[in-house]
Amino acid sequence: MANAMTKGGGEDESSFNKYACACAIVASMISIIFGYDTGVMSGAMIFIKEDLKINDTQVEVLAGILNLCALVGTLTAGRTSDYIGRRYSIVLASILFFLGSILMGYGPNYPVLMAGRCTAGIGVGFALLVAPVYSAEISSASSRGFLTSLPELCLGIGILLGYVSNYFFGKLLPLKLGWRLMLGIAAIPSLALALGILRMPESPRWLVMRGKLGEAKKVLLLISNTTEEAEQRFKDIKLAAGINIIDEACQDDVVKVSTEPHNKSESSVWKELILRPSSSVRWMLITAVGIHFFEHATGIEAVMLYSPRIFKQAGVTSKDKLLLTVIGIGVTKVVCLIIATVLLDKVGRRRLLLISLGGMICALSVLGFSLTMADHSEEKLVWALGLSIASTYSTVGFFNIGLGPVTWVYSSEIFPLKLRAQGASIGVAVNRVVNATVSMSFISINKTLTIGGSFFMFAAISALAWAFFFFFLPETKGKSLEEMEKLFTKNNASNRTTDPTSNV
Repeated sequence: MANAMTKGGGEDESSFNKYACACAIVASMISIIFGYDTGVMSGAMIFIKEDLKINDTQVEVLAGILNLCALVGTLTAGRTSDYIGRRYSIVLASILFFLGSILMGYGPNYPVLMAGRCTAGIGVGFALLVAPVYSAEISSASSRGFLTSLPELCLGIGILLGYVSNYFFGKLLPLKLGWRLMLGIAAIPSLALALGILRMPESPRWLVMRGKLGEAKKVLLLISNTTEEAEQRFKDIKLAAGINIIDEACQDDVVKVSTEPHNKSESSVWKELILRPSSSVRWMLITAVGIHFFEHATGIEAVMLYSPRIFKQAGVTSKDKLLLTVIGIGVTKVVCLIIATVLLDKVGRRRLLLISLGGMICALSVLGFSLTMADHSEEKLVWALGLSIASTYSTVGFFNIGLGPVTWVYSSEIFPLKLRAQGASIGVAVNRVVNATVSMSFISINKTLTIGGSFFMFAAISALAWAFFFFFLPETKGKSLEEMEKLFTKNNASNRTTDPTSNV
């Protein structure tokens, strides 16, 4: 396959590269495991609460602690992936998922269950950062949106598998065994992925950053459609990394002089990001933090994690029906993510974001209204139940056609090479903090604002998000990673509104 790809003139450089796609799919498998853990916990909590006799506060902590631990993993993953590489960082995440799943599957009591959840949470932090960065770094500009959105698609598939697992394990097995199998079975694919990921090539941009030019060139020949494309990408990456050595006789060796500036830059990365950022880097950081903040501040975690409680409030009382209705959420998520992966490189990131938020504002408002009516009625309102289910599915659908996948694509592609892992880690850290906040406070918010009022609040936040995306985010569709810094300059601020691809 490599030989076929390296023949000049055989394929159009903009055509789809199957080897790069295969690498992105393997890297994204870690997100299936994370998604499964997220989806299965929403149903498992029903049985855990009954089996371990825990209260609502402990349920909230169990739901949200994964994201606080993911914050630790994310802040560690940026530096780790720069040091040991993207590939071995994914292996590390797989091992952490394996250990966490074993502990949760064992789960004789609440503290052991929490220990497993925390261990898996650190793995989540690694997975959320490294999988999109790796996918972005091996893809060409023409297919980067599709390949970088694969981790989010795999996350949706994992969540759906978790919902299905809830339904069948919760129905067929005894209470004490059912939820433990739900959580523990994830150890099997985690171990398989840790072994399988070693057959993948390393990110060529990381290899160049470490001075391993020969290895980087070999990988680029695999993930490019022509020799000319590989050479051009190699040249652009070296230029972005500050390497101006062009000595074909030395390409198979490690260029030691290139590692010295890299080591020096490691100590100054945070200065360039936080303390003394250029105007373009400051803009990148604001957009990355903003998009990650609004992804969960708009309430999607409340919808996904507490959907059984939402449907119960609307009038669904049977456990089987609750879990079956929740499976519909997983199906909706996966279908819309598939649509999004196709549209990202055609429609553009910015347009999908604005369409997504517009739909979420309407759907969340309707959900708030229908839940409020059901809450204030003494009898079951069939129309309110139907409207609640429809608006919940609509919220999930609109989120996953834009805000969900674009968040990870956008934040993994905008930063310069030497700042990419650490810059993306800041965005993901914000993402996990907001996710944990929503997860651990949703029940309390319901008691304060009512469940309907909670979703009116999320609708208002979605409106703020729409305004932020409209005014601050330029379109990145079709731009190479090495062109991003030029895009995020004051002179290119007009790209947000003058680029025809950015119009709604």
